[in-house]
Amino acid sequence: MATELAAAPPPDTGDVGPSTPPKTTLLGRIWRDHLFVKVRKAVVVVFVVANVTFFLGRAMPGDPIDVMAGRLTQGGMSMEEARAIATNSLAYDPDAPLLRQWWEFFVGLFTFDFGGTINRPGVGVTEAIGAYLPWTLFSIGVGTLIAIGLGLALGMVMAYRRNKAVDHVLSVLASVLGAIPNYLIAMVLVVGGGMYLGWFNPIALRGTLSPGVEPGFTPTFVGDAFYHAALPILTYVLAIIGTWMLVMKASTTEVLGEDYVTVARARGLPDTRIATAYVGRNAVLPLVAQIAISFGTLVGGAIFVEQVLVYKGVGGLLLDAVHYRDYPLLQGLLVIITSCVVVANLISDLLYSRLDPRIRN
Repeated sequence: MATELAAAPPPDTGDVGPSTPPKTTLLGRIWRDHLFVKVRKAVVVVFVVANVTFFLGRAMPGDPIDVMAGRLTQGGMSMEEARAIATNSLAYDPDAPLLRQWWEFFVGLFTFDFGGTINRPGVGVTEAIGAYLPWTLFSIGVGTLIAIGLGLALGMVMAYRRNKAVDHVLSVLASVLGAIPNYLIAMVLVVGGGMYLGWFNPIALRGTLSPGVEPGFTPTFVGDAFYHAALPILTYVLAIIGTWMLVMKASTTEVLGEDYVTVARARGLPDTRIATAYVGRNAVLPLVAQIAISFGTLVGGAIFVEQVLVYKGVGGLLLDAVHYRDYPLLQGLLVIITSCVVVANLISDLLYSRLDPRIRN
């Protein structure tokens, strides 16, 4: 009996001793790293969009060969000859198996070779996009920066003067501007400001550069580029400034009620220092991620804005690609536009995590 009692295990008291944390491999740490997780998600989004673009283009009604042959027959060419020329001018085989086309498309995607355009024989997709995309990014980038700067400043004014006359006026103005589509704003600027009021000549503002102006970092080129981009930039500013004003007002109003603002005022700090170092910085922090959303919205809306204002960006190029069933150009445009939005979103996420390390946990 004594031997059995001595050999019996000690009773379980529920105490848990110190345990060694599981070892994490280098690959595991990299896989769970915040930066790698964000980059991985961005790559997946681009991959999914590329697949959707590929299959959506093939599901569209119409045949690019028929579209090209129809244009060639307008010059007196027979349909047989036109179809033969159209078939030979394609950079890919439309009769090849779908899986083979898919493989060739993704091989070109990873090598940044989207093939040649159908509507522009002899011009590559990358070359065509490179000639138009910088103008769209230029007008959208400048318009977004101006709208964000003014919107944040006016939003803080609305928060500091809430329930005053300036707050009511700016709130109504911001609500109205935020509810109007950007292409409608472009129409109002052209018809109202150009035709009826005569503030500017809308025909002279068409295009991206005046005839005879050579691209280069010269005062003539920069001034002419801003001259032709004035209406698109103004359109983008008016289209998104209202949203930034209202969002900044709400964020600033919330920060003004925090205890550290009350303590700063009790310490006798100047109002300008409180507004910049305490209120402004903390009110802007939650809005960093919305910059990419604003950028992505403008890229999508640029298609209609550029058509209304006759601004030669990717908007008109994308419509031409859809109209002429230019599959390589359509795929390249959608993938590059999506990549721009995803990269902007990735940068904003990384910047936000840098400003607020708590979200990395």
